[in-house]
Amino acid sequence: MTLNPITASAAEIAGAVRAGTTSAHEVIDAVLAAIRTRGQTLNAFTAVTEERARAKAAALDARRAQGGALGPLAGVPFAVKNLFDVAGLPTLAGSKINRAHPPATRDATLIERLEAAGAVLIGALNMGEYAYDFTGENEHYGPSRNPHDRTRMTGGSSGGSAAAVAGGLVPLALGSDTNGSIRVPSSFCGIFGLKPTYGRLSRAHTFPFVASLDHVGPFARTTLDLALAYDAMQGYDADDPVCVDRGQEPATPQLPRGTQGLRIAVAGGYFEKGPLPQPDEAVARVAKALGIKRQVEIPEAERARSAAYVITAAEGAACHLDRLRTRAHDFGNASRDRLLAGAMVPASLVIQAQKFRRHFRTQMLKLFEKVDAIIAPATAYVAPAIGQQTFPLAGQDVPLRPIIGAYTQPFSFIGLPVVAVPIPLEPLPIAVQVIAAPWREDLALRIAHALEQKGVAAAPRPRES
Repeated sequence: MTLNPITASAAEIAGAVRAGTTSAHEVIDAVLAAIRTRGQTLNAFTAVTEERARAKAAALDARRAQGGALGPLAGVPFAVKNLFDVAGLPTLAGSKINRAHPPATRDATLIERLEAAGAVLIGALNMGEYAYDFTGENEHYGPSRNPHDRTRMTGGSSGGSAAAVAGGLVPLALGSDTNGSIRVPSSFCGIFGLKPTYGRLSRAHTFPFVASLDHVGPFARTTLDLALAYDAMQGYDADDPVCVDRGQEPATPQLPRGTQGLRIAVAGGYFEKGPLPQPDEAVARVAKALGIKRQVEIPEAERARSAAYVITAAEGAACHLDRLRTRAHDFGNASRDRLLAGAMVPASLVIQAQKFRRHFRTQMLKLFEKVDAIIAPATAYVAPAIGQQTFPLAGQDVPLRPIIGAYTQPFSFIGLPVVAVPIPLEPLPIAVQVIAAPWREDLALRIAHALEQKGVAAAPRPRES
């Protein structure tokens, strides 16, 4: 084997497997060994599907030996947030309650599509309980740990997904994003993440949180890998009632086009109010690299965030009412308290929030008539310490958790496509968001790729030990 599967990209692994310079089983052996030796320190995995992975790798190697064609992700290991159904495993969704559920009888649609492209499922990943989390901490399974500093948060709720990719356990992982659960972990762990347009990728056979806000998408260490995974997962799925039938719109071939001809602006106003300098520095580096001179105001962004909170609380609570009535003691304390509070949100507030949602979307679509993409910070600070409860702001200690999604919620609120782009600051990374109009994931990925090519954006190379 001439490549190191721990540090190699998905594209490099697939190329080597297709060329025969390495085999799928050699890749899977190396990844499983890394999970055994280093996986526990990151607490990223809740289940490892070793037997299944070895069988899939053997089938790929046999197919190649017989002269059969292999897919664009041939032999690439991947793992999924444990709210995705995996045949033979109970779908935990980060909870204690779901342990008693019967094992899933089939895989989630996106797992099927990645495996159809040749990827190999390695296991299921730790997450915040029922996805109601921004930190990556879990009272039942322990916190996922940031590979850059294991005393720090990964971000949530897709914390295990980000830890596994940033830590070199897999080159690709799947997560979900309701209010920022792909983009926040991407920022804290310094990797690329894609939250696609609402309705673009199928959520079928995943455990829901807030149906009107839930998105699913990939994490990766390169933009090429992110685009390859995204392209493999596209397509209509009747099993997801909001999945839109747009056909295939591949982004990978568009990456080399870069930013030529694109109108890109930096988000001002609300997005300039951060308590620390790192987000501004990251945005400034991006603006300089791309020659961005224009700034735009996101209309009523703060109100959009508030409305997202209202809808999240109410819909999330509604999803769990039966469990709250019968198994309240089996929730983690923080999750239970948030869900109980959501159950008491007045219907009038939810109606107002939904009306504002329509208004805010109209305003943003008007803005996208003038620009093609917007750059904004992903988080207000780098990864905090695990267990940290407060944050110093203007001489006072304020609650930390409510601030974490301040910059992500306005965009998922109306389902816009966003790529989280890691900027390697010292000593810890942080990400910017590249936001595009609905269905223009290709533009956001082109900009992210251009930043990677210029050396401004990068996911740090995983440790080999």
